[in-house]
Amino acid sequence: MAARVFPPKKLLKSFGNCYFFSRPFNSSPSSPSSSSISINHSTEKLGSIIEKQPQPTNTDTTSLNLHDVEKLFSSVPTTKLLRASANLHFAAMESMVDFGMWVMKSKLMDIEVFRDMVLGVVKHTFYEHFCGGEDALATGDTVRRLHRGGDGLRVMLDYAVECVSDNQSCDRNLEAFLHTVEIAKSLPPSSVSFVIVKISAICPMNLLERVSDLLRWQHKNPSFNLPWKLDTLPILSSISPTYHTLQRPEPLTLEEEHDLQLGHQRLLKICQKCLEANVPLTIDAEHTPVQPAIDYLTYSSAIMYNRDDNIIMYGTIQAYLKDAKERLLLVTKAIEKMGVPMGFKLVRGAYMSYERILASSLGFESPIHNSIQETHACYNDCASFMLDKIANGPGALVLATHNVESGKKAVAKAHDLGVKKVNQKLEFAQLYGMSEALSFGLRNAGFQVSKYMPFGSMEIVIPYLLRRAEENRGPLSALTLDRQLIRKELKRRLKAIVF
Repeated sequence: MAARVFPPKKLLKSFGNCYFFSRPFNSSPSSPSSSSISINHSTEKLGSIIEKQPQPTNTDTTSLNLHDVEKLFSSVPTTKLLRASANLHFAAMESMVDFGMWVMKSKLMDIEVFRDMVLGVVKHTFYEHFCGGEDALATGDTVRRLHRGGDGLRVMLDYAVECVSDNQSCDRNLEAFLHTVEIAKSLPPSSVSFVIVKISAICPMNLLERVSDLLRWQHKNPSFNLPWKLDTLPILSSISPTYHTLQRPEPLTLEEEHDLQLGHQRLLKICQKCLEANVPLTIDAEHTPVQPAIDYLTYSSAIMYNRDDNIIMYGTIQAYLKDAKERLLLVTKAIEKMGVPMGFKLVRGAYMSYERILASSLGFESPIHNSIQETHACYNDCASFMLDKIANGPGALVLATHNVESGKKAVAKAHDLGVKKVNQKLEFAQLYGMSEALSFGLRNAGFQVSKYMPFGSMEIVIPYLLRRAEENRGPLSALTLDRQLIRKELKRRLKAIVF
């Protein structure tokens, strides 16, 4: 067998075969306690005193302007701004995040009364701020409110289920994803831009590891035969990390080949459902031990479903990886040769700590850029490259970023290239509940903007919330600008009433 690389020790037994770095906690859903309502009740009471809801202003400009907070937040009620300010403040406090994560992982959560109290507080604060709802129907109501409320923002629907280790769980998740597509189809036209799928939720994680091992070995040894492999696009580059697979892997067993086929069939069923609903599908990137298998399934499905006039399947490129630009170049060259268009979501990446710890533990250099400046440069370079491509040919691009400078550069580049702002080829995206100022600024500049909206029960989504809190805490986080601009607008509204 191949020399396997295992992630750091699992921190919760209930997490099964899923890795902590992906979503750190899993708990049972519960009813909120009455005490959990106090924070938002206070903000609603204060908001009712100074509430003003001006009509949204739609402006079409050639630049990204975040200075006019009155215009930025014109469609946002004061109560919502107050809640957002409180939630973002707590999410950015390192001591608060550390304490919250300690509590969530402690044995105190085994005490039912204590767990219900904690989860009740979380539900009425962070959960309601960063998540769309407990199921697809409830989330649909959130989407409608966002769409009708004058925000002018679209939604990327993400059923935030975790990785699984068995086919039965994969089948359950498949049904949930198919239902998500049905909900997206039933919502107002253009209110949902994408449905998000995580491959590790519809194909067992251990199988994705095995397939990734084999793909890496074939990359290093081109004569190595993989009889199950379908037509696909380039997955690895000359500088892609291969330290996960140090020895020749054993071939897939017949059972593993069958399970891989089942995983691919699940993905194709979702593709077909998205095609019928006319809602594109975006595959989330994950961590390097399984990313080759994810890209393999994504690209082989894209070859089957993507057409010049209708790109159904989007892959994800993580710009914090050193090989991101080279892999993007290889893929775009291949799709041009094949005549198959491809959509990409460009992100920075969300598994930085894990990737560095894993590489260091094996004695290898991290696959992550050595500095945040290098990551920013790679992101902007990839964005510029893809904007050139979609301006002059087929393909589509989602620029998922919370970085204002990246947004400004992309807006200027799109303007220079004449990429139409309402063109389906280009979409900007930010997480739901974060970077509202950037989202509204891009909207005011006339571009299509989506909010990445996770949904699911507390049991499913709390790990997501903890990961986001851990990623975005601290004074230099993406939350800082949001908090500053929201406070500025709240002060402006208060002064307008007092004076």
